[in-house]
Amino acid sequence: MSAIASSPLAPCHKTLGARMIPFAGWNLPVEYSGLLAEHKATRQAAGLFDISHMGQIHALGKGALPALESLLANDPAKLRDGEGQYTFLLNRCGGVIDDLFLYRLNSEDFLLVVNASRHAEDLQVLKTSGCKDVAFQGAPGNAAGMALQGPKSTDILSRMLQADGTDPVLPGRNRIAKYRIAGHQVLVAATGYTGEDGFEIFTDLSTGPVIWNAILEAGKTDGLLPCGLGSRDSLRLEAGYPLNGQDLSPEITPIEAGLGFFVDLNRPRPFPGRSALEEQKKNGTQRVCVGLMGQPGQPPPRHDYPVFQGERKIGVITSGVPSPTLGHGIALALITTPAPSCGQDLEFEVRGRRVPVKVSPRRFIPKK
Repeated sequence: MSAIASSPLAPCHKTLGARMIPFAGWNLPVEYSGLLAEHKATRQAAGLFDISHMGQIHALGKGALPALESLLANDPAKLRDGEGQYTFLLNRCGGVIDDLFLYRLNSEDFLLVVNASRHAEDLQVLKTSGCKDVAFQGAPGNAAGMALQGPKSTDILSRMLQADGTDPVLPGRNRIAKYRIAGHQVLVAATGYTGEDGFEIFTDLSTGPVIWNAILEAGKTDGLLPCGLGSRDSLRLEAGYPLNGQDLSPEITPIEAGLGFFVDLNRPRPFPGRSALEEQKKNGTQRVCVGLMGQPGQPPPRHDYPVFQGERKIGVITSGVPSPTLGHGIALALITTPAPSCGQDLEFEVRGRRVPVKVSPRRFIPKK
């Protein structure tokens, strides 16, 4: 993979006049019509995002399930065919190498959708696991992907399936199934990264642009817009979703990040980092992730700004943006324990100035 890779949807982005930026080794659209318009469209109608940079790795063979059980923090044995779960690939200290989504297509084919910046490392860790009767396949840049998100996404996709002669009944949340769209076979998963109902669609390189253009055409009258990384970031943070490399890292565990629910410590099989997480679960952590709610008219919090309680520095912002939905800044911050409770006043510092914030739940908008 070259230093800066191009998405298979790059010609589509050029035609649409997208503003492109380098991200995680890829040249990707940051916006088309503007961050605010794209954010609003996704919350109120629908948005279409290029996620081809997200890696697609298949675990194949009779040993796929035992291998994944020994590698991942959530328990893949819970999955039935067509089901998916959020999970982690951890190091020995319990830090997050990657957070990913795992789908069971059948007993000998599992799909791992991984972060772009971690794809090569994930593949290396998986392949050197020492597990037998399993092959891990999926080099960076070998597939296309897109996410159709928003309250009108189900109507748009259902009409397309019906027009293509496919059963228009879409998969339920966290499920995945095969369909035909615009004459081509695709995998459709009821997952996303925006806090809205929606779908992620996976296909081969040549089919990607056909599907992308067909979805945009089908959703034109519904207010569907192509959306870039800018709105994706504000949408995911409003929903309290972490960003790998900021809110999660090899130095931050899922329990510190407030994501212990996705770690299964009840099953007998060991996995990397298990003992460290068991220790944190038993004795608590020295830091924890909290939400921070800003005020209208104040500077927005940003990544790496220090957080203070009085004169004492107690942590750092891991992600922060101005929230288009709420009209003020929001952030996730890693705070030393015992953490202040919800509603308590804190401050962050920007260019020597202290800005007031309040501790809040990590999810800033109601759950759909």
